Amino acid sequence: MTEKITSAANPRIRRLVDLRKKARLRRETGLFVIEGTRLCADTPAQFIREAYATEKWLQEAEGPVRKKFEGTPLTIVTEEVMAKAADTSTPQGILCAARIPSWTREDLFGGENGKKTAAGRCPLILVLEDIQDPGNLGTIFRTAEAAGATGILMSRGTVDLFNPKVVRATMSAVFRMPFLISSGLGEELTAMRKAGIRSYAAHLGGKRPYDALPLTGPAAFLIGNEGNGLSEELTAQADEKIIIPMAGGAESLNAAMAAGILLFEAARQRRNQ
Repeated sequence: MTEKITSAANPRIRRLVDLRKKARLRRETGLFVIEGTRLCADTPAQFIREAYATEKWLQEAEGPVRKKFEGTPLTIVTEEVMAKAADTSTPQGILCAARIPSWTREDLFGGENGKKTAAGRCPLILVLEDIQDPGNLGTIFRTAEAAGATGILMSRGTVDLFNPKVVRATMSAVFRMPFLISSGLGEELTAMRKAGIRSYAAHLGGKRPYDALPLTGPAAFLIGNEGNGLSEELTAQADEKIIIPMAGGAESLNAAMAAGILLFEAARQRRNQ
């Protein structure tokens, strides 16, 4: 018989709320919360540990979606309990506790000369320093997947990837895009260089425009904080500073927009090689 929870004070519901709110608990347990029909349905089954749904959701969900959760521990909750556990103001009636994906440096960089990655493609990597906006980070993950990037490196100062707002913005790309969170991006650049990956810092002091670069080989783009850009320390460790030429009075671009422009230029060149 499927368990039903009717009280928001239930320990399991309090734990869900804590997982949603506390990055430290997410790191300690290796779990985070995903919410909504599409996100839960798109999450690979091997990552889902627990599912919670309202009776209304079970009645209205399409058969294939319901079938996905047949092998997952499913708990029925009341609308009031769902409202307490969910992050959104108008929850769709389902949320899950999911396992945080893990990747290795080799998954992102590949082996000798950077020829093999987890995706079996030539490395195309984003290096993010202290990105703060949840929507930006989530959009960057979606964009990176769409452009064929092979991985994302993030500094410890970047907003928590498993913040509910970031997770929603990734639209499940968080489960498919290899990533690493690093305390030393400079060390990662050194490792990339040894793997044959050339790094390019998006910087207002860059001389060569992004569309003049040869990007069919192993490459990495460095994107900095929304307000401050890349630190001079990290910029100095890149192989080259590059620029996205802009008209009018604009001095900089949104971090997600800049990442998209750079990645899709690499994708264009790789399609046409």
